[in-house]
Amino acid sequence: MDGTLAIAADNLTSPIILFFILGVVAAFARSDLSIPEAIAKGLSIYLLFAIGFKGGVSVADHGVDTRLVLSLLAGAVLSFTLPVVAYWLLRGMSRLSVTDAAAVAGHYGSISIVTFVAATSVATSAGLSPEGYMVAVAAVMEAPAILSALWLIARYGKQSAGMEEGLLREILLNGSIVLLVGAFIIGWITGDEGMQMIAPFIQAPFQGVLCLFLLDMGLVAGRGLRDARSVLTPGLFGFGVLMPLVGAGTGALTGLLLGLSPGGVMLFMTLAASASYIAVPAAMRVALPEANPSVYLTLSLGVTFPFNLTLGIPIYLAVSQALSGG
Repeated sequence: MDGTLAIAADNLTSPIILFFILGVVAAFARSDLSIPEAIAKGLSIYLLFAIGFKGGVSVADHGVDTRLVLSLLAGAVLSFTLPVVAYWLLRGMSRLSVTDAAAVAGHYGSISIVTFVAATSVATSAGLSPEGYMVAVAAVMEAPAILSALWLIARYGKQSAGMEEGLLREILLNGSIVLLVGAFIIGWITGDEGMQMIAPFIQAPFQGVLCLFLLDMGLVAGRGLRDARSVLTPGLFGFGVLMPLVGAGTGALTGLLLGLSPGGVMLFMTLAASASYIAVPAAMRVALPEANPSVYLTLSLGVTFPFNLTLGIPIYLAVSQALSGG
């Protein structure tokens, strides 16, 4: 137990987490600190490119095997089933309508790529070597949760909410998915030779860029919490903390059954515990325009995202090492 707490404490005081906390504190203090939108977008593009490319190179070294295929299938199944669990938790813990509960639930089967990148960085710093194809698992887990949310509406809503024309295209061509998957494929094709060509660009600067990006995300999350406190009932807040733990437990079991390394188990836990605040909100605006964005954005970005970065990731690291003997 003491070892687990020590691991959590070490990671809680890492630069990437502390910069996120700085952003939250600055937002609550109403500081004028801000990251220009163009720069924030550039930072996100860099992170998606770097993590995708490095993942592709890792797969080139590892090769395609049964475990990789099973991991992709498991990710898709988790992405579709976790929103169902989230939906029934919400119906029991809050007074949300069927539409709002389904919209929120869809966020909790999809993933936060920023949380995934942060967890990858923490795992690497802890001396773990997660399977490179976890990047592909992250990409696979984006869309099924959206389909699950639409199914929940069709099953339990007063009216069937069929998929709007163009929704699937919007999901698959979402910029973050295109860049992540594209960089992954390029890294897979070029392998170590490609990595040697651009290593100075994507290795040494990575941690510093991640710190700046999480500073910006802390500012965004802090402002969201500050401005939307009336939306955040005790039941919803409790859900925003409980659901990541439920997802992480499911991810841990899945990773162990797949025989992943401690780093791979940690990343599966992180993916299952995170909540989307980019791709799914965009899809919900198209498919469920009647859902309340202040509810699902406050929960995903204002509660679950900070919880995962400050407490969740250290816990997932400690648990994965304990379970896997890492």
